[in-house]
Amino acid sequence: MRAITIPEPGGPEALVWAEVPDPAAGPGEVLIDVAACGVNRADVLQRQGFYDPPPGASPYPGLECSGTVAAVGPGVTRWRPGDEVCALLAGGGYAERVVVPDGQVLPVPDGVDLVTAGALPEAACTVWSNVFMTAGLRAGETLLVHGGGSGIGTLAVQLGKAAGARVAVTAGSAAKLERCRALGADVLINYRERDFVAELRGGADVILDIVGAKYLERNVRTLAAGGRLVVIGLQGGVKAELNLGALLAKRASVTATSLRARPPAEKAAIVAGVREHVWPMLADGRLRPVVDRALPLPEAAEAHRVMEASDHVGKIILTAR
Repeated sequence: MRAITIPEPGGPEALVWAEVPDPAAGPGEVLIDVAACGVNRADVLQRQGFYDPPPGASPYPGLECSGTVAAVGPGVTRWRPGDEVCALLAGGGYAERVVVPDGQVLPVPDGVDLVTAGALPEAACTVWSNVFMTAGLRAGETLLVHGGGSGIGTLAVQLGKAAGARVAVTAGSAAKLERCRALGADVLINYRERDFVAELRGGADVILDIVGAKYLERNVRTLAAGGRLVVIGLQGGVKAELNLGALLAKRASVTATSLRARPPAEKAAIVAGVREHVWPMLADGRLRPVVDRALPLPEAAEAHRVMEASDHVGKIILTAR
């Protein structure tokens, strides 16, 4: 088969379309003929040499995919060859075939085509596990989503609104903010022009943060009493000073999580929650995937250039068929 490889870390040109060995499904695993895969910031970090795959994972980038089941390993009973599925991966999505534990496989949601489904697993699992499983967002609370125009952000806005929350977003352009408004965002903050702390004087009960160190102090100031800050990205650095007194006064919490390195059992539990709670909302139209563009898999370098320019809204997809 062919896959996008990274012989040496570097810029987008470091991504090389090459012949590689075919994978095979082992016990409890599913082999998928890939139709499409989503592009994520983690893929860019891996290409740059800053985010190695977990031990035992595929060396190729790609944390999600959609496609057709080609074969199943011993012990797999819930999937059969020919099933149209999508999957949360530890790596390997930028390839014509990928192997994944069967608990991380999802059916393609009703009302979503096979290619578009490749943009769903990583964002859906990230938002569900952090905003709901970890932070416990409830109806009537305020959710602040940093990077509202991203793949994760566009889904978080919709899920927050579906849960009955007031949703605030930050983004760097009026165009992105208008897209967020169309998805249901109530408070629109251009971070280049306005301070989100001042804009949310009533506080945020839950903050989903992709920035990290640069926003830590202001995020803590923005939290309401009993607020929950969940850090899922480090685009603004890794080190910052944390005022524990401010946390104590607000009875607030800061949690940092990652998805890729979790063991399969934990991922399977998140995937099960997504299938139960998120997939029905895609089927009945309450949620809709937001896809900026789709490019052929051999053009992964161009997809990374688009990702790094940050002018897109929603997900970027690579198609393998």
